[in-house]
Amino acid sequence: MLASAARATGILVGWLADRALGDPQRFHPVAGFGTLALALERCLYRNTRPAGTLYAATLVGGAVALGVAVESVGRRRPLIRVLGTAVATWAVLGGRSLAREAEAIADALEAGDLPRAQGRVRNLVSRDPSVLDADGVARATVESVAENTSDAVVAPLLWGAVAGVPGLLGYRAANTLDAMVGYRNERYTRFGWAAARLDDALNWVPARLAGALAGLCAPVVGGTRADAWRAIREQAAAHPSPNAGVVESAFAGALGVRLGGRNVYGGVVEDRGVLGYGEPPRPADVARTNRLAAAVSRGAVLTSAGIALANALVARRRRRAVTVGA
Repeated sequence: MLASAARATGILVGWLADRALGDPQRFHPVAGFGTLALALERCLYRNTRPAGTLYAATLVGGAVALGVAVESVGRRRPLIRVLGTAVATWAVLGGRSLAREAEAIADALEAGDLPRAQGRVRNLVSRDPSVLDADGVARATVESVAENTSDAVVAPLLWGAVAGVPGLLGYRAANTLDAMVGYRNERYTRFGWAAARLDDALNWVPARLAGALAGLCAPVVGGTRADAWRAIREQAAAHPSPNAGVVESAFAGALGVRLGGRNVYGGVVEDRGVLGYGEPPRPADVARTNRLAAAVSRGAVLTSAGIALANALVARRRRRAVTVGA
């Protein structure tokens, strides 16, 4: 019971730290992991799936092993366990920094400074911002906030609730690798296959939780739950990603805007379907998206803490049953 209570407490403390502080400007653990991943890529890269699988397994497995070691240190020390979980949660979450980037883009758009907005949106998306007008930048920002609310907030919280520090670190490692090598281009189609598939698998449940929470929170931004559910049901499958489509369609329906469409990535045009039923998002909709993302984040941390405590109760009942049976 104490271990799972410590896990729930650590998750809550880490989430509060992220909301208050955001990411560190220097010596970010995820950036350090990225540097390590680049070094290992130079050693292991071959244009084959087996090489990419070894690469992903080594890095994700190493992150999980580190998490196991952290939890073993605090096994009999609840305070250390809480602190270890809190630090890991804070390190892997990206909610506050995501909101700050979106706010900076919204400010630039409101000021009519399109070049500055285009420059800032590069921090959120990989599409070519030079071809985007103000509404295009707004759409890219809304889509990124929606997808990353799932990837950088809901998913790590859920994996932390289910698997503790190993789940937090392992998930973040897999998600970071997908962002680095999970592309369908000449270099990474085979090498990045394992990282991309692993990230898809780990995000399947969290993306649907994020979509459900976005629907539930639709009234926070003046939307309706029915439009969010309808968008998920009718339009999510049009998106090429099995997970991003669920979250982006939910946000589009909740916000009453239309997302998706044609994007340009490195000169390659990709059609992501039409998501939502309203007009394309305007700069003012970026602030609404941040409010919806914050509501989803609050719902996710409460859900995750509840899961951790429920696991504790189930484990306690099992131990009692074994004791009585003996």
